[in-house]
Amino acid sequence: MNTKPSSLIKQAWITEKAGDLSGFNKYIFIVDKKANKSETKKAIESIYGVKVNDVNIINTKGKSKRLGRSLGKTSTYKKAIVTLKEGHKIDIMPA
Repeated sequence: MNTKPSSLIKQAWITEKAGDLSGFNKYIFIVDKKANKSETKKAIESIYGVKVNDVNIINTKGKSKRLGRSLGKTSTYKKAIVTLKEGHKIDIMPA
């Protein structure tokens, strides 16, 4: 997949649990559905200027939801848990 790194990484996943993981040099991002581990690693390194140690990928399937009589479905997305090398840090958490 030959795309720009900025289009591969959609957004940072900012939750309380993700904030706790940042203490262990782990950060969570929503990535493109077609992205793989090596592409994600290269994109994070080029965008944030850090060294990545490991990447774990999680595919999350959409769930069926009901709103009154109508049925719907939440979006399917892919999360990447990125572990940085010692001494590197990304400042994505709001203050």
